[in-house]
Amino acid sequence: MKLWDKGFSTDKKIDHFTVGNDRELDLVLAKYDVIASKAHAKMLGKVGLISEKEAQDLVKALDGISKDIEKGKFTIEDDFEDMHSKIEFLLTETLGDTGKKIHTARSRNDQVLVAIQLYLKDELKEIKDQVKVLFDLLLKLAEKHKSILLPGYTHLQIAMPSSFGLWFSAYAESLVDDIYFVQAAYKIADQNPLGSAAGYGSSFPIDRSFTTAEMGFETLKFNVVAAQMGRGKVEKATAFGLSGIAGTLSKLAMDICLYMSQNFDFISFPNELTTGSSIMPHKKNPDVFELIRAKCNKIQSVPNQLTLITNNLPSGYHRDLQLVKEVIVPVIQDMKACLELMAFSLKEIKVNTTILDDPKYDYLFSVDTLNEMVKHGMPFRDAYKTMGKAIENGNFKPKKDIDHTHEGSLGNLCLEEIGAKMERQYGS
Repeated sequence: MKLWDKGFSTDKKIDHFTVGNDRELDLVLAKYDVIASKAHAKMLGKVGLISEKEAQDLVKALDGISKDIEKGKFTIEDDFEDMHSKIEFLLTETLGDTGKKIHTARSRNDQVLVAIQLYLKDELKEIKDQVKVLFDLLLKLAEKHKSILLPGYTHLQIAMPSSFGLWFSAYAESLVDDIYFVQAAYKIADQNPLGSAAGYGSSFPIDRSFTTAEMGFETLKFNVVAAQMGRGKVEKATAFGLSGIAGTLSKLAMDICLYMSQNFDFISFPNELTTGSSIMPHKKNPDVFELIRAKCNKIQSVPNQLTLITNNLPSGYHRDLQLVKEVIVPVIQDMKACLELMAFSLKEIKVNTTILDDPKYDYLFSVDTLNEMVKHGMPFRDAYKTMGKAIENGNFKPKKDIDHTHEGSLGNLCLEEIGAKMERQYGS
């Protein structure tokens, strides 16, 4: 069954190519098509395009379909092009002519728009929750290990003293930045496109404000052409939000892989969170973090993929836009898995408390030792030259009783302030 059926069939090869994997993806989105269809049916009854009895019957039948979806009983067979055609078939099978009236004053274009945006709203909320779980864990780890020093590097060369408190909370605060992008994506998705039909509105006297409130959107996408132009744009905004989180997780995963190596030996994990080698019995590989790194790097490519699919399309609907669905739905699942596994694994992290006992890290303290000279009146540039000569001549004696007090330094992590920053975003 095709909603655009005019009494003739398309070649099977054309049919297979144009439908693609839409049926599989629509199993994820069907729940949201039902939500939108219920709102649409109520609106049709409200404005008198169908009777109140017909609206009630449609809502009741849609509730039944919703229960089947929840139970995993809803399927889209090869006879149907997509979720829209299967749901309309089920309504017609149950209600006869009343079921055929559900498509009044709408198009598959605004159907899929509203289903995707409802889906993205839910998924962005869930991802936001997962980010908050990881954020809270990172702050907890920062507090627990705040006094344990850690070498800081620039250019992968020993640089200055850091701490595990500074390291963990750095990634926590980076996640706050990522939430800003997620919030922006949510704002874009939170605009009701239903009622834009094929992208040019309808001659029916529909009430778009009613469906906006009914589905819980903050506002309408008022201009019907703009609503259709949002296809691909809202997915790209979501992809940018996910890309920010992915960049943070990828960098954290890279740090973990580096710090777990025997050359660094800064951290370790229980055996059950590592994997082995088929020929080297001593290996404890950080496979989970390597896969998080790789998956997150793939996620960071998604905004570009969506740009290339949608770039230079004129206004109005084009079948190219079908492909954005097969890009964004799987990447959301990957993002959620990476967040879950990072939080699950980090709970078991073990930190090395004696890293700086190794004399190769003495040079970490060169800047603090130099700064002490400055505090006693020596001009900075003279102190720098004096320290350089001492290091060159092997006379350097590090000052290890460091005292960093400014906001955000290893002696003043501002964990409460970072937590408050996230709470303001998480609660908004």
